[in-house]
Amino acid sequence: MSVQKNVEELKSIVAQEQIITDQAELYDASADRYKKYAKTKNVLEVPLPLAIVYPYTKEEVKALLSYCNENQINVIPRSGKTATEGGLENWKEKTIVIDGSKMNKILKIDTYNMQATTESGVKLQDLEDKLRKLGYTTGHSPQSKPVAQMGGLVATRSIGQFSTLYGAIEDMVVGLECVFPDGHISNIKNVPRRSGGPDIRHIAIGNEGSLCYITEVTVKIFKFYPENNTFHGYLVEDMESGLKILREVMVNGYRPSVARLYSEEDARQHFRHFYKNKCVLIFMTEGPAGIVKATNEGIVEAVEKYKSGIIEKVDASHIENWFNNLNWEQSRIDEEIQDMIRNNAHDGFTTEISADWENVIKIYNNVMHRIKEEFNRVEDLTMLGGHSSHSYLNGTNMYFVYNYTINCEPKDEMLTYHHPIHEIIIEETLKMGGSMCHHHGIGKYRSEWTKQEHGSAYYMLEKLKEAFDPNGIMNHGTIFPQENEIKKYIRSKE
Repeated sequence: MSVQKNVEELKSIVAQEQIITDQAELYDASADRYKKYAKTKNVLEVPLPLAIVYPYTKEEVKALLSYCNENQINVIPRSGKTATEGGLENWKEKTIVIDGSKMNKILKIDTYNMQATTESGVKLQDLEDKLRKLGYTTGHSPQSKPVAQMGGLVATRSIGQFSTLYGAIEDMVVGLECVFPDGHISNIKNVPRRSGGPDIRHIAIGNEGSLCYITEVTVKIFKFYPENNTFHGYLVEDMESGLKILREVMVNGYRPSVARLYSEEDARQHFRHFYKNKCVLIFMTEGPAGIVKATNEGIVEAVEKYKSGIIEKVDASHIENWFNNLNWEQSRIDEEIQDMIRNNAHDGFTTEISADWENVIKIYNNVMHRIKEEFNRVEDLTMLGGHSSHSYLNGTNMYFVYNYTINCEPKDEMLTYHHPIHEIIIEETLKMGGSMCHHHGIGKYRSEWTKQEHGSAYYMLEKLKEAFDPNGIMNHGTIFPQENEIKKYIRSKE
């Protein structure tokens, strides 16, 4: 069937103004922020989708998915456009992007039962602003909060800056509604807990558009106590010392809203005015006054226990000012891209992993050593460091951050710089039993390691794909490895 015929048939499902075929918009939709340098330089080498479609209702999503399933058309679900791991990149000649941003109604805020229900296209910031006026919060605050949308946050298993207290998105989701490729609409009811078999919410949460399309979400809400916010900052000798303090706070049962540790190199780009070439450890506490008081005392006790690694305490106002300017609006994203293009440099590429307390420092040290020893363009690195930003009773995450000057053809940037570094980080993490993807998801650019990530449990993941998407039309290449496309679009220089 011709492209034109496919587009014409879409007009029988939705109105013409809901279908976008403008070449510039299709080009923009063919890859996410993962390839922003190549995209802006107009050298992307991936197929353009046939169209971008903006449904207004779950019934339209159902009709669109059914049509694509019957006609073997790949579907890329999109909501917010803040993906970073290639999940929105197109690898198929016949693809339709279904963008949920027009399904943007806040359906219900229930302060008695402490939950809020929205359509998938509601911006997190819009929901948060409405809740704050009522004295509540979602507790979810990724840096993308001003632009990220609820469906995408759930589909990518998002996490926010205050996760140590409120949890990640999977801890917040009460129920949801999603549509499968055959058009079946599943509505998972809103209850606090149930023992009704496996937790089926998790078929949709984190599926990255590879199994179903999320159309509605219900999340918990929390009382908001901004008057009780407290900030702590310390300069510490090294990453190992800081991790010991983080662990002490967590295993003693305290839950600061923020608990972060930055390496010297990473601290330089966030805390240049006070970091003194040392690692930076920060905490934030919030909630009812009694809980905040107890948590503050727990942090002080942990710092005192490991005071040999502490250089000095930091003025709390420095930490507060930094937090107040951490999130990025769309204008900030656009400016970041323009800076990258003007300077032929990439700032802020990250690969985030997780591991238990015993192994996370080993992974960090091994990665730093290997990159410095093995990466053949190390002279182009302008920063190599990392930070821990989400901690748990049994371990923490590590965000590896690397900046570089681009001395190659724009189309080769990812292969020359990002991928070799990315590969070292993932290899070292998997070798030590950690997870290669703490919260950005697998997308397409980590999918070659999906089987290693899950080991014998990959069987379970594979069976979900066979059951819910037997024709393979949902976000081809995301999560589930496609060897030929990986060689073509990721490792094409090899």
